[in-house]
Amino acid sequence: MGVQKEDVEKFLNDNPAFAKQYFSKKMTSSSISKVFRVSEKQVDFSQFQELGQVIHYVFNDKNMSRFSFNYYFLLLFKYEESQIMYDLIKDMQENINMEKVVFKILKRIGTLIHADRCSLFMYRQRNGIGELATRLFNVNTEAQLDDCVVPPDSEIVYPLDMGIVGHVALTKKPVNVKDVTESQHFSSFVDELTDYKTRNILAAPILNGKDLVAVIMALNKTTGPHFTAEDEDLFLKYLKIATLNLKIYHLSYLHSCETRKGQLLLWSANKVFEELTDIERQFHKALYTVRAYLNCDRYSVGLLDMTKEKEFFDIWPVLMGEQAPYSGPVTPDGREVIFYKVIDYILHGKEDIKVIPNPPADHWALSSGLPTYVAESGFICNIMNAAADETFKFQTEPLDSSGWTIKNVLSLPIVNKKEEIVGIATFYNRKDGKPFDDQDEQLMEALTQFLGWSVLNTDTYDKMNRLENRKDIAQDMVLYHVKCRDDEIQNILNTREVYGNEPRECEEEELLDILKKDLPPLIKKFEIYEFRFSDLKCTEMELVKCGIQMYYEVGVVKKFQVPQEVLVRFMYSVSKGYRKITYHNWRHGFNVGQTMFTLLTTGALKRYYTDLEVMAMITAGFLHDIDHRGTNNLYQVKSGNPLAKLHGSSILERHHLEFGKFLLADESLNIYQNLHRRQFEHVIHLTDIAIIATDLALYFKKRTMFQKIVDLSHTYEDEKKWVDFMSLETTRKEIVMAMMMTACDLSAITKPWEVQSKVALSVAAEFWEQGDLERTVLEQQPIPMMDRNKAAELPKLQCGFIDFVCTFVYKEFSRFHPQIQPMLDGILNNRKEWNTKKEEYEATLKALEEEKAAKDAAKAPSNNHGGGGSGSKTCTVC
Repeated sequence: MGVQKEDVEKFLNDNPAFAKQYFSKKMTSSSISKVFRVSEKQVDFSQFQELGQVIHYVFNDKNMSRFSFNYYFLLLFKYEESQIMYDLIKDMQENINMEKVVFKILKRIGTLIHADRCSLFMYRQRNGIGELATRLFNVNTEAQLDDCVVPPDSEIVYPLDMGIVGHVALTKKPVNVKDVTESQHFSSFVDELTDYKTRNILAAPILNGKDLVAVIMALNKTTGPHFTAEDEDLFLKYLKIATLNLKIYHLSYLHSCETRKGQLLLWSANKVFEELTDIERQFHKALYTVRAYLNCDRYSVGLLDMTKEKEFFDIWPVLMGEQAPYSGPVTPDGREVIFYKVIDYILHGKEDIKVIPNPPADHWALSSGLPTYVAESGFICNIMNAAADETFKFQTEPLDSSGWTIKNVLSLPIVNKKEEIVGIATFYNRKDGKPFDDQDEQLMEALTQFLGWSVLNTDTYDKMNRLENRKDIAQDMVLYHVKCRDDEIQNILNTREVYGNEPRECEEEELLDILKKDLPPLIKKFEIYEFRFSDLKCTEMELVKCGIQMYYEVGVVKKFQVPQEVLVRFMYSVSKGYRKITYHNWRHGFNVGQTMFTLLTTGALKRYYTDLEVMAMITAGFLHDIDHRGTNNLYQVKSGNPLAKLHGSSILERHHLEFGKFLLADESLNIYQNLHRRQFEHVIHLTDIAIIATDLALYFKKRTMFQKIVDLSHTYEDEKKWVDFMSLETTRKEIVMAMMMTACDLSAITKPWEVQSKVALSVAAEFWEQGDLERTVLEQQPIPMMDRNKAAELPKLQCGFIDFVCTFVYKEFSRFHPQIQPMLDGILNNRKEWNTKKEEYEATLKALEEEKAAKDAAKAPSNNHGGGGSGSKTCTVC
């Protein structure tokens, strides 16, 4: 009977000195390679010699007498494994590239599980479709890193629905295929491509959370028919290190992409908002600025013609049969795909930019048809190997003198907010040689989306320019119809008749002679200085002349060097600016200006204001209702008038103000043209306040402030001190001026009864016209004041208006300046007249009601019943 294994173990345990001597003598690279079933080249004998020092102490330890032969080699294995783990962690710490670390892991895995070869497949997406591409291929125990790293143009790409690798990527679960012929997922196309025979496969996914990063695969067990469960455990254990490394790589890559995206959007936003004039300049600035973050050799932008409808002269040849209808590609919104400009950005070698207007169809950027296809479909196109793609067959030689050729392409549509494709951005050749992946697609898509949305800026700028141009045209048209013409000015400055010249050809003294002859008498004739002034006997032209003379009366024409022709044209144009409506017409505008003039002169309020301020206040009075539409602010809101959208509050008042400034902006109408800048700004400021103050909604806010100023005036015994004080009080002067504008605007209520009653009917008629519009256009019931069906209630409404709105103004002004007492007397007298009318109306109404009640009582049937009972005698009015 031979020697048994147990006998040898017992002998070695009992004789440790002999065992040490024996193994030191017999332990060679050849013997170790046979034990571990690896080649001698893979045995690092120095590690085993270092471990021998440890074993020496172990063998000399008498307490370890049971130390066995198997445990000795287990120690050797553990030591080598820990050394490899240490090296891998060290490589990752030193940021050595991912391929090198995974390559070492795959070599170690191949050694431990006796796999013929291993491969790494990286997951990526192109055109929204996932795929696996070889990164490390055919890693075996004797392979070199450079031989296993797959260059981008030699990649083997697996769709996720193909092969065992694709199946692992889809399921995200490891597999151990013991016989590939029995697997329905196995695909032999790589075997055929590489002339290799796959028998069995061990594969596992690398995940970052739930996201697939890669798949690692081992092929063909060399020492057995298939990979065992122990091999699978060992495989997965080492994959944990690979997973950590690939996670770090993946996160680093994602961080780099997000950083690039952030920088790209930040810089493009910076440039996009710098340039608003046109889309070409906007795109160019943004794309050129972010070139460093695009990670490509070259990119081009094709700008599409945005014309949707052809002109009639382009359609006629088609309709006449002289030209074939267009049958080429069209964009999703129906436009013909026509690139009117291509901008080519060259980043490789010497940077350059080429702009090609009206590029021919055979231009290299368009000849592939890819930009046209993207424009037609709106899809993102990512081509990993241009040389093998049908669309790039035209590329038979380098495209420029530098020898540059297209290797991979990413093309995206630039879509604006209206979902119209405005251009195509095409990026060529990723700098690292790899094809563009899903991160590149997302980054470029973010850029193109941002550029597309930013088109809104240029569109808005273009619309603003168009609106500005239309506004200028509309203003020019308005000015043409409103502005005093050369023939019209002869009605006042008849220089042709007197001098045989136009006013601009005459001297100022000559013009003054004409005006002195005709205008001053009108002031006395029509009692312009009186509060009782009535325009009923005046023609509109006489009102214009009186308005001109008022400026001479307050002495501002000469003082502020107002050109007399300009003054005449201004007043004439203001009169034409008022619409021919029932009440808020030029006559009302003049009345307000005349009342302001009278308050300043006859009412002695001028002593608080400078001549420049007096001029501004009189002008504001004339302008305060220019271009009134005959409807109030509320109607503008209800009807959706553009004025309501333009002005948030005091709608019509702000429109009158803008219209007045519009007239003054014309040099031939600007009566302030010889003021210096600060004077002009002060005049405009006062005009703003004065005209906006005519909004009755603001009147109630300023009543208390005005009353306090009146009370304050009575605390001064010395009138001169009060005037000196008020002259310096800017805010108080503005409050008084605002209240003066209200007093002027309502002044018709203070006129003599024979005037006031007629004016009141004009006001009521205009209100009723608005009421009719509300009833017919807005389909709303008007308030009683604007309802012509309640016209008989006018006296009652007038009394209410006088009591709650008007009386306070004139009562306080008469208290402030006794010279203004006639206005208060006038309103109180008119209150009596309207009250009389109201009582007459109420008496008549009561009589009619009594008469109607009597008739109803007479017609009511008797409720008495036969039999003489005491029945109730009542009547029912239905």
